[in-house]
Amino acid sequence: MEWLQEASYWHWWVIGVVLIILEILSPAIFFLWMGISAGVVGLLLLLVPAMGWEVQILLFATFSVASIVIWRHYLKLHPIQSDQPQLNRRGEQYVGRRFTLDEPIVDGQAKIRVDDTTWKITGDDCPAGTQVQVTGVSGVILEVESTG
Repeated sequence: MEWLQEASYWHWWVIGVVLIILEILSPAIFFLWMGISAGVVGLLLLLVPAMGWEVQILLFATFSVASIVIWRHYLKLHPIQSDQPQLNRRGEQYVGRRFTLDEPIVDGQAKIRVDDTTWKITGDDCPAGTQVQVTGVSGVILEVESTG
C-alpha cells in the first residue's frame, strides 16, 4: 500500500496500458474504459501533483464506472450495425429454411439433422418424413412448423 502513497502519473499510465492490453486479450469492452480512466487519472496527477492517493482511487473508480455506464447506454441507443448480423447466431441463420424430418416429433420434441449438426427442435407432433420450416430459435432449440 506504500506505493499508492508514492504513486506518480506514470504509474497510472502503466496501469492504463496493462488494462488496455487485457482488453485486447478479451472481447468484453470493459477493460478499455478502465484503462482510459487510469490514463485520465495519470494526466490529472501530472497537472495536480499534490493529489492524495485516496482522491486518485476515488477518481479512477468514478471515471471507470461512469465511462462503462455511458458506453453501455450509448450502445443501447446506437447498436452496432453489421452486414452479417447473424454471424455468431448460428440458430438464427436457419430461420426460414425447410427440412424433412428423419424422426417424428413426439410430445413436441425431436432432433433434426441440419447440414453437419444435429439440432433439438420443438413443434407440433408430426410423423417422420414431414416437411418443416424453422420459424424461430429459443436458445439452442429450433422452433419448427409443419409446411405440408
